[in-house]
Amino acid sequence: MIRRILAVLLLAVALGAVASPARAQTHYTGVLPSGATWVADVPEDWNGTMILYSHGFGPLVAQNAPNAETRTALLAEGYGLVGSSYSGPSLWALESAVSDQFGALAAISSLVGEPRRTIAWGTSMGGLVSALEAERGGGRIDGSLTTCGLVAGALNLNNYQLDGEWALSRLLGVPVPLVDYPSQAAAVSAASALSAAVTAAQATPAGRARVALAGALINTPGWFTGAAPPTDFEGQQAEQAAELSRFVLGFVMPGRVQIELAAGGNSSYNVGVDYAALLRGSVRAPQVRALYRSAGLDLAADLATLTRDADVTASPRAVATLQRTSVPTGALRVPELTIHTVADQLIPVEHENWYRGTVTRAGKSALLRQGFIQATGHCAFRTAETIGALHVLERRIVTGKWGPVNASTLNTAAGGTGRYVDFTPPPLTGARR
Repeated sequence: MIRRILAVLLLAVALGAVASPARAQTHYTGVLPSGATWVADVPEDWNGTMILYSHGFGPLVAQNAPNAETRTALLAEGYGLVGSSYSGPSLWALESAVSDQFGALAAISSLVGEPRRTIAWGTSMGGLVSALEAERGGGRIDGSLTTCGLVAGALNLNNYQLDGEWALSRLLGVPVPLVDYPSQAAAVSAASALSAAVTAAQATPAGRARVALAGALINTPGWFTGAAPPTDFEGQQAEQAAELSRFVLGFVMPGRVQIELAAGGNSSYNVGVDYAALLRGSVRAPQVRALYRSAGLDLAADLATLTRDADVTASPRAVATLQRTSVPTGALRVPELTIHTVADQLIPVEHENWYRGTVTRAGKSALLRQGFIQATGHCAFRTAETIGALHVLERRIVTGKWGPVNASTLNTAAGGTGRYVDFTPPPLTGARR
């Protein structure tokens, strides 16, 4: 036994791994042929299940869990954890992410042995990665847990964000560039100008109504702060304005630069878009109509202006690149459980409606289940909620049957501390794919 432990420690040192006796685990690192780095933690009493974790949009740094608390809890339950940094070509790393993730899995498997089962787990942009892994796994994964995932894909993301930004720019009189940014600084400047305009617009009923219209087009929830969502239209609008000015615009507009770099150009368009039709399909249409009436504004005229003046066209090359790398087909090959907060400012819960439809059209609805958490915030999950969801997915993998997957069963799996609710996400406004 002592000789076996010494051999493992010597191998770890030779491979750049560091043992952590206090946690009874071994930490591994490595570099893939693509240049991506990877990191893994495997407990001494490994239960044979490997979590292949895909991180979200941001620095290309290897991660194997969404946060330290979840990592500690998973290791305590005996799970092995592995994840890569992705190799780019930009922070929007979908060109390489799936292959780099499977490369990281192969690397750790060569050191510790093939897992008994492997579960993909993705967060935010990484949720798009885990959804793609569920389609392309080819026997390498057994299931996928997709959390706060960008599962409507990059093309829809860019289009509905453009719609909301276009409404703010045109109706609030802020003529800033919305696509084809020459630099990150140019995108940051445009975002700052629109954010300031949203704040200033709150001073008048007309401004507030127009911000609400933009919020509807960009799928902004009416809940940002507080323990419960506002029930009145004015309160919801104030939350939307805070989301847009303090958080959303400053994140998504500079983020678009990274997507354009990866795609080779702008992939979004609004030429030919009927903005009146978009609003009719939005769950937030009653709020917008009521606020326009209160302000004495002509909603039809504003919508006609947005439609008439729309002039953004997409690069066919960029569209083709993102269609290939960054849009799910729904053709699942393994069971997948997705979870989402009902008020997510960056990846609206409406993504789940689009994804469910796509999976259904692909004939794979039997493999998909979805859970929803009554909370506001992007990826604002409690550790027990995500690990409980993992256990529900594992039962499906082991037994071959889902059984009931609803708020009650998910909250039970979360140890009775979950905030899961039975919820049907509304359609994704601005979806064009």
